[in-house]
Amino acid sequence: MKILIKNGRVIDPGNSLDKICDILIQEGIIQEICAPINTKADRQVDATGKIVLPGLVDMHVHLREPGREDKETIESATRAALKGGVTSLLAMPNTEPAMDTPENIRLLKKIIQGSALANVFVTGTITKARKGEELTDIKKIKKEGAIAITDDGNSVDSEGLMLEALKRAKEAQLLLISHAEDKAFSNKGAVNLGIISTRLGLKGISKESEYARVERDIELAQKAGTKIHIAHVSCRESVEIIAKAKKKGIQVSADTCPHYFSLTEDAVLGYDTNFKMNPPLRTREDVQAIREGLASGAIDAISSDHAPHTENEKEIEFERAEFGVVGLETELAASITQLLHSGLLNWGELIEKLSLNPSRILGINKGLLGKGLSADLIIVSPDKEWLVEKRALASKSKNCAFLGQRLKGMVEYTICQGQIAYEASSHQGAGQIV
Repeated sequence: MKILIKNGRVIDPGNSLDKICDILIQEGIIQEICAPINTKADRQVDATGKIVLPGLVDMHVHLREPGREDKETIESATRAALKGGVTSLLAMPNTEPAMDTPENIRLLKKIIQGSALANVFVTGTITKARKGEELTDIKKIKKEGAIAITDDGNSVDSEGLMLEALKRAKEAQLLLISHAEDKAFSNKGAVNLGIISTRLGLKGISKESEYARVERDIELAQKAGTKIHIAHVSCRESVEIIAKAKKKGIQVSADTCPHYFSLTEDAVLGYDTNFKMNPPLRTREDVQAIREGLASGAIDAISSDHAPHTENEKEIEFERAEFGVVGLETELAASITQLLHSGLLNWGELIEKLSLNPSRILGINKGLLGKGLSADLIIVSPDKEWLVEKRALASKSKNCAFLGQRLKGMVEYTICQGQIAYEASSHQGAGQIV
């Protein structure tokens, strides 16, 4: 199929591209990016007044399959991803069973091959069953196709074991992603430790539970002489530690999520469990630090930490409810609303965080628009406002922190592997997977 995109503002920071031009796609590959392109095509898309961007690369997604298909499936998650402009995503390994053996990874890859609508990359676990007791066979996991390892949801408490994991990851040329949480400090809390937790009578999670482990894991990576990635950064102290480590030349990268630069702990005052996530929403000071960290480059990437849960797991007492929110469909619009329309980042800087940098961190050939590359791109109406509604979410679970909010920036088309995979309808917030 030949697709011609006309008159869009094409932005690709990886190729220093920001201009009005056309894009010709044929047989899944970008054939030309220039202006004008005068050729017949099977489908012509008028992108006048719209932004054409590389498809988003979300490096932190919980697909739940295999094991918890009642929450999400690979098919439903990738359907939601396409609606949100995400063409590539990294699957976290805390499935049932966990991705701790080559056999389990083969099972997951078979499901992906049969049902994924977008590009899905795989992680393996650091330790068996994510218990932090015994390392997995990291070389075999890499050989089976995993591009990173993490015990996400759990941190490796043993310094010796974590150091050995970093050394083996270096030998295997595999990225290690740190879930930075010392559970001795988080102490089975439900919200950020502070005035709000006291007011609500809920157990608090201290910021130290995050930043102390961030500091430790970066020091261990330095000792091992390898790179490390810190996931879902939520507090000022973590940003400062990461920034200092980068200045020292330590190979550390980090991501945060839209809820950490958009919402504060005040959101939990109504006991709405859609605002319960781990790490928890923090203070206004922390939100400002996250925003400044994105602007300065201390934080490299934005991910969703898409964590679907059933209504039975969320619509219960706050203390008992599961941690996590869905975010594949809102991460781009929330980022546009909070970071671009506020003037904190420009388009090039924003797409670096959402596509280019995640691709570079993961070592995958995504996040770029160029002749000869696979056509993964999105067309966005930058100022179009839409209401986040539960009924319109494509994700199987609806536990979204942005429900009821109006966000700017609507994905009009998502092209994945050279095919129009999502096309918005005229109805606000709706659309269809093609």
